Amino acid sequence: MALGAFFALALAVAACGSDIPGNSVADVAGNPITLRAFDHWMYVAAKGNAAQSPGAPVIVPNDPPGFANCIREARAQIASLRKTPTSTLRSDCKQLFTSLSSQVMSFLITSYWYQLEANRLHIRVTAKQVQSLFSSQVKKQFPASGSYQAFLRETGQTQADILYRFKVDTILQKLVARNTRKVTPAAISAYYHSHASQFGSQQTRDVRLVRTNSLLQAKLAKAALEHGQGWCQVAKRYSLDAASRNSCGLLTGITPGEEEHALNTAVFSAPAGRLEGPVHGVFGYYVLEVTKIIPATHEPLAKVTGTIRQLLASEYASAAQQAVNQQARNHWLSRTHCRSLYMMSDCAGYKPPKSAG
Repeated sequence: MALGAFFALALAVAACGSDIPGNSVADVAGNPITLRAFDHWMYVAAKGNAAQSPGAPVIVPNDPPGFANCIREARAQIASLRKTPTSTLRSDCKQLFTSLSSQVMSFLITSYWYQLEANRLHIRVTAKQVQSLFSSQVKKQFPASGSYQAFLRETGQTQADILYRFKVDTILQKLVARNTRKVTPAAISAYYHSHASQFGSQQTRDVRLVRTNSLLQAKLAKAALEHGQGWCQVAKRYSLDAASRNSCGLLTGITPGEEEHALNTAVFSAPAGRLEGPVHGVFGYYVLEVTKIIPATHEPLAKVTGTIRQLLASEYASAAQQAVNQQARNHWLSRTHCRSLYMMSDCAGYKPPKSAG
């Protein structure tokens, strides 16, 4: 399936309207999110959910409210459930649907919001820019022959899916750049004098990590580590990263900016010896622990200005991303209408379920 058909935005954004086409689960300012798109990403989410247990069946609970297909698939693929009452299986399917659909809807809706914000602000991202970023990252993340194709098979995604995610991420970074404070000489000087012991040679870090393709897998890996299982065992069981998996999850001498943005931020903001994550990046979810911090030696301000500029830029970018998210929400939440079965916090009129008691 070509992802572009799911998310194509007209150059002129459609007028506001609350009517949702019959083949769609939501409408974002006149731009429908089709049931086909939703079902595709539910399959991707279900693949990630099933990947925690090699060989486990992929059950996609995408036929609410009765979940007849989900129930039928559960009975057909899991022998132990064949005599389970329908009401029990329907409840299980509903619970799984609620979990997966909220993730999928959030991804689809916020992806639209970022594109709509870019359109509103006349920000363009070309296919050439996306392809260039994609090529460089795939070469770095998947150096082994066939490992990228294996990643696609394991996650249920297509290359078009990954390209779309890179497109949205590139748009987001451009939006963030518009909201990012300028790093001034005064700010650099203030940071240097308040962190003088850090500067000299560039700081590097050793880290153990597990990269998974689903949030659930990452949580299971983290729980295993918290309950005393060793990194070697956990990395071999859960990690998709071949290089670190074969070294008990260990990567040494990581420098700022070496890894993808989300992982880089987590590694260089974490204290040593504390388990962190899950952290969501472009290629999956990370659980990590910084095992060693090799501090920078003292250097004159003139020699560390670039490093401080990078650190402040990252801090300012984080604050800017929060601002972008809030701006997008302010502009488009009221124009995001979802069918009742797919309602969640990014839909206009959403009301959280009342807590029991």
